[in-house]
Amino acid sequence: MQRWGRTLRKLGRPRPADVSSGAVTGLFSIPEGMAYAAIAGFNPVAGLYAGVVPAIVGSFTARTVLMVTTLTSAIALTSQSVLSGAGLDPKDAGNVATLTLMVGVVMLLMGVLRLGVVLSFVSNAVMTGFSAGIALQIITGVLKDATGYKPQGHNKLYQVGDWLAHIGEWETAATVVALVTVAVWAASRTVRKLEPVALLIAMVVAGVGVAVLSTDVELVRDIAHIPGALPGFSAPDLSAVPALIGGAFSVALVALAQAAGIPPSMPNPDGSRSDINGDFRAQGYANALGGLFQALPSGGSLSRTGVAVSAGAQTRWAGIISGVFLALVVLVLGALAERIPMPVIGGLILVVGGELLWGKRHDILLVFRTSWMSAGAMVLTFLATTQLPLQQAIVIGAVLSLLLYCAQVARQAKILALKPSGDGRWRTAPPPARLAPGEITVLDYAGSAFFAELPGIESQLPETRGARGSVLILVVRALPDVPSSAVLKLLNRYAVSLADQGGRLILAGVQPALVRLLETSGLAERLGEDGIVPAEPDLFAPLDRALATARAWKADHK
Repeated sequence: MQRWGRTLRKLGRPRPADVSSGAVTGLFSIPEGMAYAAIAGFNPVAGLYAGVVPAIVGSFTARTVLMVTTLTSAIALTSQSVLSGAGLDPKDAGNVATLTLMVGVVMLLMGVLRLGVVLSFVSNAVMTGFSAGIALQIITGVLKDATGYKPQGHNKLYQVGDWLAHIGEWETAATVVALVTVAVWAASRTVRKLEPVALLIAMVVAGVGVAVLSTDVELVRDIAHIPGALPGFSAPDLSAVPALIGGAFSVALVALAQAAGIPPSMPNPDGSRSDINGDFRAQGYANALGGLFQALPSGGSLSRTGVAVSAGAQTRWAGIISGVFLALVVLVLGALAERIPMPVIGGLILVVGGELLWGKRHDILLVFRTSWMSAGAMVLTFLATTQLPLQQAIVIGAVLSLLLYCAQVARQAKILALKPSGDGRWRTAPPPARLAPGEITVLDYAGSAFFAELPGIESQLPETRGARGSVLILVVRALPDVPSSAVLKLLNRYAVSLADQGGRLILAGVQPALVRLLETSGLAERLGEDGIVPAEPDLFAPLDRALATARAWKADHK
């Protein structure tokens, strides 16, 4: 309550630019919201309502001031996949309310538990593949609306091929209307001031043209009724909760991953810091309340936020006004929305999907140039998204991200030799293959102590055979406070092996928590009273102390 009180005090009054930006963003939500809902098989009305309560609540509570919370294509498709996978009707209001409410609860829990760091484990390669797959799903989902021919096949790539192979079966009227819609959109974008509302202009111009010419195409009213009323209360169906638990996490992960890209792109105009966990909670509030008022699951929308910023948004009032303005438009002009031709929506969605795919071209090329592992993860995620239900694809992507992270960590870990350069400095060199008898060797462990890296680390440690009178100083300052237990076993094995040859192991730069762990594990006793040199603010002080200990030990064991 105190945080909301501070938000109220900081809210202030809306600026003129916020009012105009909110109006533009609200109008933009009409074609885009309806299109995203329709492509996923939901009632287009639910797509409209996703821009009302979620947008108002999300903008009021978000720590990223300009973030607009509403339905996105990825959220719509993932939600449809989750409901269908659970055997539930996506058009049933109770099922939608249950899923949206559960997604909100998951987001709130993740925000309260400060699990924003989880998203850092979803790699850019995986998100790029997922986004490209979503773009393809968007395109294939409206090919019937845009051309009148429904492509066959389960795989989305196959559907594109089937659609192109049956060009002779496309309906002329629907195809022409869709092409005109795309052409009007493209022409509108050539005028800078009209660019933010190009989709809206295309929808209005093409829709009016269809009405004037009495073109025989499918209309929105043929698939859904849009009441000229504000969203009413929608009770969740609690019997659907067990079937949607896993799916709610999938939808929440997709939504939060998309929203995480907004703060770096749209910094707060007032100079305040964004907080990813605070944004998690804001999106949770938006879904928890939106689910009770006929909204589909929502999240921070980069495209809708971009529209608001391009239209001059300066404070969170822009997002709040967008929701209020959209509600007023639906209330007053709801009947007109029913007359929007479906080929027009199909053409607009083709534009949205094409822009999303085209916008990812630089990321795709970057991933291919980075490494074969990253490219493989991206391609596999893309293929999974085109073939499998999206909730499964995002889980596969998350697993691939973790595997990619593990592989990269394991590859980067290494042992470096530290040698004095003669002027009081140290230089790095490859580690020796074998410890020289009677010599002091200094090595630095450059790794994270992750268990997967240990086989490589152990192979880089010098052989101990014949190392009589040798001392190995291993600098472990970079090791975490609580490393893998396998690290302790490795250090113990090496200490025993070196001691059996008449040598000694000394650990330098040991963090306090690791010191206590070495003591409780018994390894400190094996290393000896002065075999563990704690870390100090002075980086090289522990190394100097370890060298003094090593020289004294050598002098005593000649």
